[in-house]
Amino acid sequence: MGGAFVAAAILARLGGRIGLPTIPLFILAGILLGPNTPGFVLLEDPHDLEMLSALGLVLLLFYLGLEFHMDDLKTGGKKMVIAGCTYLVLNVGAGLAFGFALGWGTSEALVLAGVLGISSSAIVTKILVDLGRIGNPETKPILGIIVVEDIFLALYLAALQPVISGSESAGETAWQIAKAFGFLLLLAVAARWGTKIIGRLFATKDDELLVISFLGAAVLVSGIAEQFGVADAIAAFMVGLILGNTSSGERIRELVHPLRDAFAAIFFFGFGLSIAPGDLPTVIWPVLIAVLITVVMNVGAGLVTARIYGFGALPTANVSTTLVARGEFALILATMAAAAGLDDRLSPFIAGYVLILAVLAPLVAGRSHWLAKVLPGSKDELSDGAEAAVPEPEPAGSGR
Repeated sequence: MGGAFVAAAILARLGGRIGLPTIPLFILAGILLGPNTPGFVLLEDPHDLEMLSALGLVLLLFYLGLEFHMDDLKTGGKKMVIAGCTYLVLNVGAGLAFGFALGWGTSEALVLAGVLGISSSAIVTKILVDLGRIGNPETKPILGIIVVEDIFLALYLAALQPVISGSESAGETAWQIAKAFGFLLLLAVAARWGTKIIGRLFATKDDELLVISFLGAAVLVSGIAEQFGVADAIAAFMVGLILGNTSSGERIRELVHPLRDAFAAIFFFGFGLSIAPGDLPTVIWPVLIAVLITVVMNVGAGLVTARIYGFGALPTANVSTTLVARGEFALILATMAAAAGLDDRLSPFIAGYVLILAVLAPLVAGRSHWLAKVLPGSKDELSDGAEAAVPEPEPAGSGR
């Protein structure tokens, strides 16, 4: 664990000198020091960091929930659902069509639909934090799309498992989906009507007790959620949403920062450990085509979101580029596919696809203004910006 922290820190410091974001550098540290790359191996078994990586994901999504207020859900719920569903239809639909076009099989196509269709909540959150965009107007729709994605993810995983393994009946599938939906509904009820009661339970002036309390709640609820077939990420988000709207919310936001940053680094390092660079050349062309499809679909979804919210070119570009990242959910699907004995090409394909987009997403998100220049309305924004930049004439006798 110490070696992972030090390696991630050294690469991130070196990358920071040339303006590179931290996410791909943490992943690169994991690749270079993992069992799949020749040379010094820090960790023979990536599962050694599995619990710490899971904690990193939980804390990232917990923080995301803290930043998402109930008022945002009340006032923009309808728009959020429309934007999120549009994003899913475009990306999951494109992924399914791409899967069938490859001809690897129906089960493989269903897996690829999820791989290409769902953004990485962890990477998206880290991008928003690193770029200082948490307070931007387009961040709320981005978070809303992630919420809709994660709810879809919980139901999708419950339905996909019996389909690709062929081990459960339709009744068992329906029961798994019902359990997941029921637990999500319980969390939603607590977020809507239980904030005052929960706020009293967490009210304390002692920072130590507050840290132990919110950390225990986030991890415990996430663990219980997995038993109901709900992704730990969405459960952590809901706990953050609830606690963020209590009287202790602001203090929790401050106290969780160092925990979030430290364990997020371990999450991305562990992500890199699972990637085998030697397998990538066998599937490089399908991977590159999938990356291109994802970028195009994200721009399309960004344009629709902009239309719904009335955004200009730059916020539209921010939405499109921030949501490009793919990550933890794709790796979960790769594990499921391997356990079910699906096509051997799936694992290297998913690893290559995720690696490219995990590296590409922070880079393009930080340069979203390039995309904004070619989007509709960009000329109007530029002319407005130019007019705003022209100083007003100074009054006579001002002495300047």
